[in-house]
Order: sequence, then C-alpha cells, then structure tokens
Amino acid sequence: MHIALVTHRFVRGDGQGRVNLEIAQAALRRAWKLTLISSEVAPELLGHADVAWIRIDTRAWPTELIRNQVFALQASAALRRLRQELDLIHVNGFVSWVRADVNSSHFVHAAWARSPFHTWRLRRDLYGAYQLLYSRLGKVLELWSYRRARVVVAVSQQVRRDLTESGVADARVRVIPNGVDVEEFKPGSPSRADLGLPEGRLVLFVGDIKTPRKNLDTVLRAMTQMDEATLLVVGDDSGSPYRGLASELGVLPRTRFLGFRRDIPALMQAANLFVLPSRYEPSGLVLFEAAASGLPIIASRSAGGTEVLGEEGCVLLDDPEDHVALARAMRRLLASPAQLQRLGLAARRAAVAHSWQTMAQRYLQLYCELMTKRDPLNNSGQPHDLEGEVPR
Repeated sequence: MHIALVTHRFVRGDGQGRVNLEIAQAALRRAWKLTLISSEVAPELLGHADVAWIRIDTRAWPTELIRNQVFALQASAALRRLRQELDLIHVNGFVSWVRADVNSSHFVHAAWARSPFHTWRLRRDLYGAYQLLYSRLGKVLELWSYRRARVVVAVSQQVRRDLTESGVADARVRVIPNGVDVEEFKPGSPSRADLGLPEGRLVLFVGDIKTPRKNLDTVLRAMTQMDEATLLVVGDDSGSPYRGLASELGVLPRTRFLGFRRDIPALMQAANLFVLPSRYEPSGLVLFEAAASGLPIIASRSAGGTEVLGEEGCVLLDDPEDHVALARAMRRLLASPAQLQRLGLAARRAAVAHSWQTMAQRYLQLYCELMTKRDPLNNSGQPHDLEGEVPR
C-alpha cells in the first residue's frame, strides 16, 4: 500500500505532528510505502527506504495565515503529480485543495470562532483582528475540506460534536482518540531540588499562556483561595499578560512561571495535582500525559479527551469560569492523599489503554477498511477525485 500523509510536521514535540509520526512508524512496520508531505520530518523517518519526503518550506512568507495557504497550494501540486501512484491520501484539516480519503480533525475553527472567549471578543486590537480573520478563513476552508473527505476522524467526542454542529454529517465521522507515550510519561519521584522546585503542595499548569483559551486566568483567581499551594506554570510567557495578572491578584509569590521546559515528564512526576480548565479544548494531549504520569487532574467537563479518562480519572468542572469551584476542588483533593492516589491510579490505567501504538493501529485498520470499499461519493469507482472546486 502506498499512502500519502500530509501535515505540517512529523515530530515528537507537536501534538498533531506526534500523531502523524506514530501513524507513519506503524505503517512502516507493515512494510507500506509512505510519501510524507510536510515542512519538517523527524530524523528516524528520513532514513527509511520506504519513505519519500516532499518538503514544503514556507519560512520566507510572513504570518501563519499566509504560510498555511502556501503550504496547501504546494501540497496540492505534489498530490496531483502522484495521483496515479497513491492508494490512499490522509490529510489533517485544511492542508491541501485535494480531496482526501481520511481527514483528521484536531481543532475545529468553526467551534472556536463561536466561543465567547475567542481572542477577538477579548482583545479588540490588531492581534485580535488577525485571530478573527484566521478563524473565519480557517472555518470556511476546513469545513469544505471535511465535507469532501470520505471519512473524517475526530480526535475526541468533543471534536465530533463540534464537527456535526458545524455541518459535517455525523455518518462520516469516526472517533480515534490521540495516544500517549506511557514509557516517557509514567509515575516517579524525582528530586524537586534538582528541578528547581519548592517543597510543599504543587499544582501544575501546562499550556499556551499567550491566549485566553487555556484559561490560566481562572486558575490564578482560584489561587487567591489557595494559601497552602504553589502554582507551577509551564509555557512561553514572552508577551503573556498572566504574570501581570498574578501580581495584581497578589498570588505572584506563590506562582512560579517556569517558561518553556523540556523536562515536563519529571515536572509531572514532581507535582501533586494537574489543572487545565480550558475554555475550548479539542483533545488535550497534555491531559493524557498527566494521566500517564499518574497525576490527579482537574479539567473542564467539555474538554476533549476527558471522556477517555472518565470521572474516575479526573475531576470535571461544569463551568470553567467558576474559580470558586476550582479552588474548592483543589483544596479537597490536596487535603486527601488517599483521593489523590485513587485518581492518579485510575488516570494511569486509562492512559495505558490509549498508547500511541493503540491509536496508530486504529488508523491502519481504517485505511484497510477504506481500501476494501468503493467510495460512495465517487461514481466512477476511481480512488481519488483530486480536482476540487473552490469553496463558496
């Protein structure tokens, strides 16, 4: 079988990139031939005899918005050149103008654009306007691409709901949750001193802290009622407003902004509790990583991926804006070592059942299924209709 995988990166340090890296490695173990169309590929794939890489370099173009369009045009040209050689095309969102067999949805721009917490609704400035344009264009192109795919893979039940609410037929959608490296992320007891961490009760937050989507502001407000704990914040805080907010709220002395860190597995082992009350979370890979680390979790009930962990593996907040409820849940858990242990063990069990290998095998099974079925949308019986119409 010859498969084309199209995404911006096949790397470990990127959620979508890691998903596609694991799929590629699983396909190679079956001796399938791969054509990877991307800007970056992990070294372990490049040297493989069954891998061809078509590199798309968009670095010379300004803004992510323009770079994405350039990528899509070049990816489309490459797929059309290969049209007679390919058995199956797998893309991720809108990354080409070519009709795909499988399109994985990791984020639904239509759902984020509807959110009352979209950046534009909170920041009426040039940056907010750019984010609004990015979301609106992404919404149109993404949905057009999803509607033309034979199968759309949602990475969580939340994404499935977002897709169907946005107009994608539910019958087209399959759910394949993301995986996690259960060997890299596992329970342990590292030295806090070696990690530069204080003693006492440690609450960990990991995520993008330049936008309001991950909801660090509610966590900081909850910390005003948490004199007995220290908050660890992992994420690039250059240009972030949250250090200033922590100062205004009087919690900066009990908040450690750690910046970008490569030792997140050790930080998760060292913490007592993980919090991520996201306002919109398609599928939080970091939630799976915390779960695999045996770390008790507090998250938003609507966050994608929490259905995998279940209420045995995490505490779910009905309202991510309710900092009082968040503080209450944090205090209750930190005061009960037995409950922390029970949640951590349940989270670890759930994560082990959703390893990267398990996820990748589900994708390969889908590929095989599609290869044995005639495409009901293509009356000619040909595997691909590569010439697409421009979305309206």
